[in-house]
Amino acid sequence: MYILPSESKRLFLVPILAVMAIQFLFVRTVSSVNMTNTYLHHKCFVDQGKYEPGSKYEENLNFIIEPIPVTSESFQRGTKMEMIGEGPDLISFTLQCRGDISGPRCRSCYATALSELHRRCPGYKGRMIWYDQCILEISTIDSLDKIDYNNNLCVSNAKKMMAHYYSNSDWLDLIHNLTTKAIRHGNSKGMYYAAGETRLGMDNIYAMVQCSFYLSSKDCEKCLRHNIKHYQDCCFNRQGARVLGKSCSFRYEFYPFLLEKSRPKYLKI
Repeated sequence: MYILPSESKRLFLVPILAVMAIQFLFVRTVSSVNMTNTYLHHKCFVDQGKYEPGSKYEENLNFIIEPIPVTSESFQRGTKMEMIGEGPDLISFTLQCRGDISGPRCRSCYATALSELHRRCPGYKGRMIWYDQCILEISTIDSLDKIDYNNNLCVSNAKKMMAHYYSNSDWLDLIHNLTTKAIRHGNSKGMYYAAGETRLGMDNIYAMVQCSFYLSSKDCEKCLRHNIKHYQDCCFNRQGARVLGKSCSFRYEFYPFLLEKSRPKYLKI
């Protein structure tokens, strides 16, 4: 069958428009995912026991989780750490929002996390929950000046990295460079934090690193290097992965995952 040139152009445009539509939907989907605050995981620390209603522990708990104004310095810098009580009534409270999350978004994540902790771990003294935008831990153990190696969460992309295009060294180099930047800039914002991207062929790799403000620069680097090594099976050869913990976190993806209008911007590496 003979096809006229004009008809041929129209037929040729159909698959192109279809591909463009799929790409547009993919971008919209990724964007919408980045804007949500997805629940990831939780832990109820059974070994720390439960508290009785009306006890001194519950009194301390209510005091430490009382409503915090959105203008609070804790939400503005994206982190809050506090301790109250002693002995069996001691409470260690840690909120760590992602480096690009602060103000109302940090407060919103905190409110959601706190509500879910009550629902998922009712009555437990020790509990921890991970969201895409924040981590919240309530514990009877004072560990604020120590690296927490035990309570980390690794989430990776199900798709594997194409070995003939990329290698683990590509994202590892980016993570190591960002670690150096985070340590160099110090923790004036309440944490060590850096985000960046690097070009690989036709793709970009985006990454971030973050450490809690109570760590020294040496411990920040130590924590990140430990988690990279410890979670190799989860992170290596994947098209994106993250290890999230109270002491330190890192993440790399093949798409931008931080909020565009939040602090700080991606840094070119």
